[in-house]
Amino acid sequence: MMESEPIELPAGYMPSDDEPFMNERQKEYFRLKLLAWKEDILRESKSTLTNLQEDMGALPDIADRASTETDRSLELRARDRQRKLISKIDSALRRIEDDSYGYCEETGEPISLARLDARPVATLSLEAQERHERKERVHRDD
Repeated sequence: MMESEPIELPAGYMPSDDEPFMNERQKEYFRLKLLAWKEDILRESKSTLTNLQEDMGALPDIADRASTETDRSLELRARDRQRKLISKIDSALRRIEDDSYGYCEETGEPISLARLDARPVATLSLEAQERHERKERVHRDD
């Protein structure tokens, strides 16, 4: 797909079921939403790195050191989750480019706009997601 001119979204624009699904305005809305989300995560990551580097000072008290290590461990786990989220955001941005964004990977049906607005990286419709989770629960209980 050729890189098209970015579209100007009207102020306060919200995707609506009254317009064609995944038209250019809806795709631009979700593209901008995903890019802003990614930017926020990257900004947080930079502040975490700065904090971790500043916390490297020697703490004489063993309790302080243990507390700092626990905080650092939690922070790194959160960053790992965010790294995975960035990968999902990048994947969603690619789907916008190839026109598969907004459609359920299992059924091919449109994912509801409300679901996409709440979870812009969603790849399954709510029904398919619930089926998937039920199946997971059944296998986990085995």
